[in-house]
Amino acid sequence: MSAALRIVRAGPGLSLQDAGRPGFLAEGLSRGGAMDPLALAEGAALLGQPVRGALAVEMAGAGGTFRAEGADLLVALTGAPMMAEIDGARVAWSASHLLPEGAELKIGGASMGSYGYLSVAGLDADDVLGARSAHLAAGIGGLLQTGERLGAAPAPGPGGMTIAAEERFGGGEIRVLPSVQTDAFDAATLARLESTEFRKDARASRMGARLSHEGAGFSSTAHLSILSEIIVPGDVQVIGDGAPYVLLNECQSMGGYPRIATVIEADLPRVAQAAPGSPIRLRFVTLDAALAAREAADKDVKSLPGRVAPRVRAPGDIPDLLSYQLVGGAISAHHDNEG
Repeated sequence: MSAALRIVRAGPGLSLQDAGRPGFLAEGLSRGGAMDPLALAEGAALLGQPVRGALAVEMAGAGGTFRAEGADLLVALTGAPMMAEIDGARVAWSASHLLPEGAELKIGGASMGSYGYLSVAGLDADDVLGARSAHLAAGIGGLLQTGERLGAAPAPGPGGMTIAAEERFGGGEIRVLPSVQTDAFDAATLARLESTEFRKDARASRMGARLSHEGAGFSSTAHLSILSEIIVPGDVQVIGDGAPYVLLNECQSMGGYPRIATVIEADLPRVAQAAPGSPIRLRFVTLDAALAAREAADKDVKSLPGRVAPRVRAPGDIPDLLSYQLVGGAISAHHDNEG
């Protein structure tokens, strides 16, 4: 039997995700891909695999139960922290682990954030339009189901590596640029946009996230005059009830609501990862600041392999402790008295 990851019990939002499908917007297909690209890259780094082309199981809100079949597997857990255990023993997040053949990995709900990632060395899937990820809104692939078997490779190493994850799961300040219809909103409305504390709506999905708030909705002179036009992930539409709506990875390609702002590329995963109810504030920045943030994010991803380190474990957490050589050489109780 070839090596594989068996889904013993699928959580409600499991899908295979990579970097997505750029270049198809003119055909009506948004890029899609992992909601937290940094978590995808962290998983690849922990496995010692190239970041480019990385593929993982994305888990929305909760995981499931998974079993190694055919061989030992090397897995990594990144993104929104979730309770995880292998055959009943708790295992660390933002770390890689050996999943022995026949062993089961159970992943519970997120303790913070929204999207966790299960990376598996050698994980593979069919290529569709240049990518292996599911695009749920477009009907490419679909949610993973209980009983599915995902092809993988035998573990190339023992695991036991960790990486310090950037905190990006609680919302906070999100940087935005002016968008196509920003000038249609008056100065007082734009100032109120920046001063308002929003909360991420619980109905967020891979298509977008509504930002709820107290008080009057936002409106502009453009609400009744906009024809449907191209929209992209990051655009902040003001929808019919006056709430800002941030378009995410699987958004539609055309829309007719006015766009008050656009979330910069570097901060869009923070919107996606924010748990429902998380506070979010929007702040306008310059194009130069947005480009600098993107450059910094690119450098961060490139630095990931160098930031992977062996995980220091407490002796009580090591089930095979006696197999390790803890002391080298020989000592004598009488050494100090020998003359």
